[in-house]
Amino acid sequence: MNEKKNNTIHFVKMHGVGNDYIFVDTSRYQIPDPSAAAIEWSDRHKGIGSDGLVLIGRPDASQDADFTMRIFNADGSEGLMCGNATRCIGKYAYEHGLTDKTRIRLLTASGVKELNLTVEQGIVTHVKVDMSAPALSCEDQFCPDQATLPDGVFVSMGNPHYVVFVDNIDDIDIAVTGSKLERHQCFPQRCNIEFAQVRSDGIRMRVWERGSGITMACGTGACATAVAAAVSGRCGRQSCVIMDGGTLQVIWSQEDNHVYLDGPACIVFEGEVDLPQ
Repeated sequence: MNEKKNNTIHFVKMHGVGNDYIFVDTSRYQIPDPSAAAIEWSDRHKGIGSDGLVLIGRPDASQDADFTMRIFNADGSEGLMCGNATRCIGKYAYEHGLTDKTRIRLLTASGVKELNLTVEQGIVTHVKVDMSAPALSCEDQFCPDQATLPDGVFVSMGNPHYVVFVDNIDDIDIAVTGSKLERHQCFPQRCNIEFAQVRSDGIRMRVWERGSGITMACGTGACATAVAAAVSGRCGRQSCVIMDGGTLQVIWSQEDNHVYLDGPACIVFEGEVDLPQ
């Protein structure tokens, strides 16, 4: 049931290194049409402004998780996974009193992810997420024989990524190239496109996100980029990924083959908004 009898929804805007989303607790408020809400609220001129909408829910008794997540991109399409949004949910849940756990299991469309929270004086400063094992091939997401692509590495982190390494990232027109590659016929589900330059201080990466366009950061994209750099011999299994909005640490463990993503999450502001008419 809605907390109020009208169509007013309480939201929290949060970001992980600049990758910003609108978060709604669906145990308090129902969103009948999340795709429409994501489109209207994400508009940076006429709405709240964000890369998308994230719905925080509660699992049923059969699901081994503490919370659930659904994510809708700025264009209204539903996403499978978002590393930055998962870290934000950890901070949201702890600081809003939904849990006192510092280890949270979050059910996403890509499976259950485990969040480990670093808490200092009641504030969550960092969240480390077990992003599970990467996949270097996925027939549902990548069909390389359909057409020629720029030289790159495909990595699925539950959602599809194509990482293109370049000599100078400033020379790439992300909007033009990214938008074309997102909808390339090799990607049946469309694709997130990363452009990466290996430097002495880490991997400089910029991203064109599927359904959102250019974003300040992408958690699953950072993981995919680190994995792509490792499998192509450009880096080891631990990387510092530097994006427009900030830096994330990524470790691809040899012990369990899982990728671990570590970084901050921030609350920007809270407010109320009406449901789309």
